[in-house]
Amino acid sequence: MRTHRSKKFRLGAGIASAALIATIVTACGGTSQSSSSEDNSYGLIQPGTVRVASVGDLKPYAFADAQGNFTGFDVELFKDVAKRAGVDNVVFTGQDFSAILPAVANGQFDVGVAAIGITEKRKETADFSNGYLAGYLTVLTSKDSGIKGVDDLSGKRLGVVQGTLQEAYAVKNFPSANLVRFPDNNSAIAAVNSGSADAHFLDYETAKDYQEQHGLVSVADIPSFDAPAGFAIAKDKGAFKEALNKGLAEAMEDGTWKTLYQKWFPGSPMPAQYLPKAEQAATPAPSAAK
Repeated sequence: MRTHRSKKFRLGAGIASAALIATIVTACGGTSQSSSSEDNSYGLIQPGTVRVASVGDLKPYAFADAQGNFTGFDVELFKDVAKRAGVDNVVFTGQDFSAILPAVANGQFDVGVAAIGITEKRKETADFSNGYLAGYLTVLTSKDSGIKGVDDLSGKRLGVVQGTLQEAYAVKNFPSANLVRFPDNNSAIAAVNSGSADAHFLDYETAKDYQEQHGLVSVADIPSFDAPAGFAIAKDKGAFKEALNKGLAEAMEDGTWKTLYQKWFPGSPMPAQYLPKAEQAATPAPSAAK
């Protein structure tokens, strides 16, 4: 009997030891799976989180609401695309527009999202996703400025936000205007209201909000379809770029892009190239990159 119990004890101990080893192996396996689920194939600054450089005064594209939360067309679209890429945690931080591309390029942020027009010059600093928005630029001025169109800008103090498409366009096409560079739209509009600037050159959709707030008038609408907006990405993040492009294509084809466009740009005709393929008979329309 003693021998029998001893055998049973040794057998039980062996089973217990095997179970313990299995538990340890399983636990180690679990840890390994957890680590692999948080692998950093996108090369993010913090695995599982996308850190976004944006601006706080580019309504309706990207702006901070009364509670300080970032919202707008670009913000909502990027969050949707990031989720499709498998990243739910997206953190937006406000920057001067001219600081966004350098900050993305040097690794301070994973991506720049602020209706950033894709140009060859900007590609020297950062890479870009496929385009997701295109439209018009405009000249905004006071009702009594005497400016009726671009021909009246000669000798006038024309505000531009430093580093934007508007600045580059104005340098090339309004050589007789006296350009006044500002860090953001709010300061430029304040200058127009105070009389220290005669007009401000900015995005069409953003201008509509300032018109309503300050009683200003738009005197020129200029197409900018050659520089669609894209998400700015560091040049060494190819996998991240590929995932964003895939998410963008899905958001356009399933109608998410269209729904967000209707929400943030009510009444504006839609650029056909971003609609579902079955609807691409639409006419391109105002909604520009900055």
